[in-house]
Amino acid sequence: MLSKKLKNTLMAAVGACIISSSVVAADFPSKDIRLIVPWPAGGGADAISRKISNIAEQSLPKSIYVENIGGAVTATGLMQMTRSRPDGHTVGVLTYDSVITLPRGKMVPGYSLEKMTPIARITREADAIVVSKHSGYNNFEELIDAAKANPNTVRIGVAPKGSGPFLAVRRLEKELGVSFNVITYPGSSSAEAEALLSGELDAAISSLGDFSGIIGSGDAKGVIELSSEQNPSFPGVPPISSLGYKLETGSFILLAAPKNTPKESIATLESAFKTAFDSREFQDWVTTIGVTPSWLGSTDVQAWIDELQSSTFKVMDDLNL
Repeated sequence: MLSKKLKNTLMAAVGACIISSSVVAADFPSKDIRLIVPWPAGGGADAISRKISNIAEQSLPKSIYVENIGGAVTATGLMQMTRSRPDGHTVGVLTYDSVITLPRGKMVPGYSLEKMTPIARITREADAIVVSKHSGYNNFEELIDAAKANPNTVRIGVAPKGSGPFLAVRRLEKELGVSFNVITYPGSSSAEAEALLSGELDAAISSLGDFSGIIGSGDAKGVIELSSEQNPSFPGVPPISSLGYKLETGSFILLAAPKNTPKESIATLESAFKTAFDSREFQDWVTTIGVTPSWLGSTDVQAWIDELQSSTFKVMDDLNL
């Protein structure tokens, strides 16, 4: 048994840790906050993360700076986040791949959502099919008719197996009875945009926001959005529900901190980002890039993640993916 003196020493040490932790949380943030974006600079997730963090830091005594750490389908950057000191000064950006692709495939040893504390969901954006002007297709029906007439010849670009766009194209093939020549592109959608420009691809699947540049220039055209609602930023692109199909896929942006980050620090971060989210500046800007602002706070976002994983993994099981 422990002596009374040793017990008192241990209790004092625990008490000191609790007090120290409380003091640290009360002083948060005591230095600039590092926001890890696990994709290269220039993509949609990077742009949104930079925009909202630039506004959020106005509510804090310190700055927020973005660091792009790509690799391993977001795992490289997010594992750096989870290994950081859990004091709130390091935050990570999670996308579809972070929540679905990596956990489903158990692709990277040591990667786990259980090592993170979700802060909030910022946006949601539906996947869409975009065609190159070189393809000759003017609408979704023409694209599908060509795929039916000549199986495995219509070239369609998507992110690698396990991604949302890859799942979307396989679901389309099954539901519409067609076969595409599916070509995968690792990394951000910029590679697919370049392939559409060069004529290497007939079509590609990602968000309309990801392709807004080449859509605006006339080099590509959105023909369908995999959604049940009309996107007000792209009124000329119909939702697939308008054609009688029920198929909704897409991505999102979440914020998370390392597990065991003090609740007070999480609350401070959530408040700053919520203020930024609600600002007219962010609301106006995010809709111009075709993305839907969609907030879920820390008390609700974990349940949403659990439900998303459950429903998506069931679809993958049904498709043997």
